[in-house]
Amino acid sequence: MDTVLPLNVLLVEDNTSYRQGLTTLISTTPGMQCTACANAEQALALLEKDSWQVVVMDIDLPGMDGIQCTRQIKARWPQVQVLMCTVFEDDGKIFQALKAGATGYVVKQAPLGELLDAVRQVHAGGSPMSAGIARKVVNTFHQPAPNHEGLTQREQEMLQLIAEGLIVKEIADRTNVSTSTVRTHIRHIYEKLHVRSRVEAVNKLRGS
Repeated sequence: MDTVLPLNVLLVEDNTSYRQGLTTLISTTPGMQCTACANAEQALALLEKDSWQVVVMDIDLPGMDGIQCTRQIKARWPQVQVLMCTVFEDDGKIFQALKAGATGYVVKQAPLGELLDAVRQVHAGGSPMSAGIARKVVNTFHQPAPNHEGLTQREQEMLQLIAEGLIVKEIADRTNVSTSTVRTHIRHIYEKLHVRSRVEAVNKLRGS
């Protein structure tokens, strides 16, 4: 009879008590084993040395944040599934995480049983999300398509990054241009959309 190997889970969490509690929970669950670390740099080092099926990732980490770490993991180990487990429920963080390659997103306030189910689901090919997170994703697709006539393709790209919550420097890094170029694009976006702030521009993007 073949031996069934346990699901190998890597937990990346900087809160000591939460990390210890979650490690114990996962490790004592039949069919799972868990190793934990406190930051993204440690996680990447561990991934270099061993094989992991699922990474449970916090967003607010010291140094490199969980979204940046997720992006690196998916670029280097695309077979590894990343489940975000965080206190953040704002649209910007959710969509940044999903675009970085996360396949699931649960909040820390969720029941522990829901988190364990989410780990199993991402490993099985699913995309589990806490109910409130799933509703935000669905609502985004329900929004009417806005009319952005007059914006160049580059300006539309910049506007989308603004909507994801990125600041000027992050947009510059993502698009490989200078911060002054980003500010120029943003000024043109404001002029063309007849708005005066990031919030107004994002509302235009979402058709509100």
